[in-house]
Parts: sequence; structure tokens; C-alpha cells
Amino acid sequence: MQTLFKIHDDLLSHLSPWIKRGLMDDIDWSARMIGIKGSRGIGKTTFLLNYAKNVANDHKCLYADLNNFYFATHTITSLADNFCKLGGHTLLLDQVYKYPDWSKELRYCYDNYPNLHIVFVGSPVMRLKEANPELHGLVDVYSLEGFSFREYLNYKAGTTFPKYSLDEIIANHQQIATDIVSKVRPLAYFSDYLHHGFYPYIMNEKDVFSSMIKTINLVLEIEISYLQQIEHKCMPKLRKLLYLITQSAPFQPNVSKLAAEVDTSRATVMNYMVYLKQARLIHLLYQDGDSSQKKPAHIFMQNPNLMYLCNYGGVDSESLYKTFFFNQLGYKNKVTRGLVGDFCVGGNLFSIGSDTKHLKNDVIWARDMIEIGKNNIIPLWLFGFLY
Repeated sequence: MQTLFKIHDDLLSHLSPWIKRGLMDDIDWSARMIGIKGSRGIGKTTFLLNYAKNVANDHKCLYADLNNFYFATHTITSLADNFCKLGGHTLLLDQVYKYPDWSKELRYCYDNYPNLHIVFVGSPVMRLKEANPELHGLVDVYSLEGFSFREYLNYKAGTTFPKYSLDEIIANHQQIATDIVSKVRPLAYFSDYLHHGFYPYIMNEKDVFSSMIKTINLVLEIEISYLQQIEHKCMPKLRKLLYLITQSAPFQPNVSKLAAEVDTSRATVMNYMVYLKQARLIHLLYQDGDSSQKKPAHIFMQNPNLMYLCNYGGVDSESLYKTFFFNQLGYKNKVTRGLVGDFCVGGNLFSIGSDTKHLKNDVIWARDMIEIGKNNIIPLWLFGFLY
């Protein structure tokens, strides 16, 4: 137990300067059990440690990585029992999904230690809520995304811009954009964000794309393979499918053609696409009103940075802008393919790009390369201020 406290103290003492994430203010930290899902490399551990740093450092809060060899001979429940006896209050658990029967033990802790608050983080592929009977109705679930354009801009320009709701941006975009542009030129940072600003690697690593490739391979080989129980011999097919998607996204999928190229069945390709979506490597866009959601209308990369992984000759700007829009709005909103325009979000229709010749009054135009919009023309970059 003392070893874990020592590791906790060492990690906090060496914690690097950090960008405060918008999620930190969204979470109800008084909840007894909180689950935070996020893709590998997105900064979940740093997020937990910064929360721990804000809590009184009197060992009433403890961070523990379940990959630690301590858990080769100890259980989550024994840790919780000893921690509570020592006056502990908040237990922060990292890499929880790799621990056998983690959900059953968390349920035991919830039922038997009513004064203990547990915050755990893990893969977006792990099952919570309805798919997890032990924790259903007990855990508040949140998602940690990569940097929004707002968070990236605040880090690079030293600003402290707040986030806005989608309704606020639609109704007041001219005033919001005017206030922002009076302090910084957002377009001066926008291209860099689209290229490499989504992942936290920008804070301490120069070779962002090497880190991204390593991370993606770990997601495929560990998280998807482990949690979805895919045989190792099938991993080359999953990797090839991701490569093919990266080469063409966004595109309307021909599942039969993809199955032939990957040398597997249509059903397997459909399953693989769902796994890649759950792992936050791709986005699946369904037609508005399609309740079955059996076949996506289009496949997108999950964020614009991923579009550069295999497209060495350059990335189509319109595709890049659409991917950015889908990524930023898809975090907290349901995004579908609209019957008019490119996307439908909350009953609003959106078109993306610079060609406003055929602009309709019932469509909101997210336009690139403008600082301030007017009427139903909104700067594309401003949709990066939603979180």
C-alpha cells in the first residue's frame, strides 16, 4: 500500500504543465462512481493526475495504475478496504479494463464502501451502462476527447477563451467571433491544428506522427484485439481495412468491395468498422432518419490529424474541413447525413466549405477562411469552441 502512495507522490511531483481540459468542469465530482473513457494517447492518465493534484494531498486521494505488479497479488477490493481504513476518500484507477472482473469488483466496492468515491479510466471500447449489468445505473460515464480547436488555441496563443454551446454559436456567432478575433487571429493556428493539434503529443514531442502510428498499432493490437477477442491472425485484415479507409475517407462505403480487398466477409467488415468506431479511429455517418443504422452513408476518419497518416501527397481541403466539423460536433451531438447539405445536427442543416453560390436560407454554412461571418454563414473554425 505504501508503495502505491509513493508512486502517487512521485507522479504528482513530476507532473508537467498542463492544458486544463473542458471536461474537468463538466464532471460532477461528487458522484460516487465516475467512468472516463478515452482513446489511447488522449491524455487520460494526465487528466487523472491533474485532478489528484487539485485534491488536498493528504493521502485521502490515491492514484493507482492497475498495470502495476501490486495487483498481481492484490485485488481492487482489498485496495479499497485498506484505503478506507486509512481514511481514504477518493480512489483513482487507471487502465481498469485490463484487470479481470474489474466491473464486479467495482460493484462490490460501491455496495460495501459508501463513503468511497471511485474514478476510473479506460478504453472507449470497454462496455459500460446498459452493456455492463454490474455497473448499470451506478456509474456516471464521460468521454475525454482530444484537444478541441479552442483548447489548442488557448495553449498555443496563451489565451483563455471559454467554450460555447451550439445554440450560442448559431445565434451569436458574429459577436463571439468578433470578440475572439479582437484578441487573436484564429486562422493563423487553424491549419496547424488540423494537421497535428488534436493529440496531446504537441506538448512534449516533436515527431507527432510517429507517436500517432505507435498509438494506433497499440489500439489495434491490445485494446480492440483484447476487448473484442479478435484472434491475432486476423489483425492484418483489420489493419488493412483501416489503411483503406484512411486512403479514401470520407467516402460512401461499398462493403462488398472492401470485403474483397481485405479478403473477409461482409459481416466481418461491418463488425470491424464498428470496432474502429468504438476505438475512436473512424466515424460512421448515417443517413438522417435511418433507425436501423446497418450501413453507414459515409465513413470519416475520427479527427483531421488521422487523415495525414497515409496521405503523403496531401489531403483534400474540403474533406479535411468536413472531418473537422464532424469531429468537433460529434463529441456531444448526434450528427447524421442531412437530406440537404452535408450534415444534420439537432434539426439544423449544415454545409461545409467555401462555395456559397447555392446557399439556402434553411442551411447553415460553415465556411473556411473567414474570421467573422454574417447571417447563416459561420466561420468553420468557430465550431471548434464547443468543448
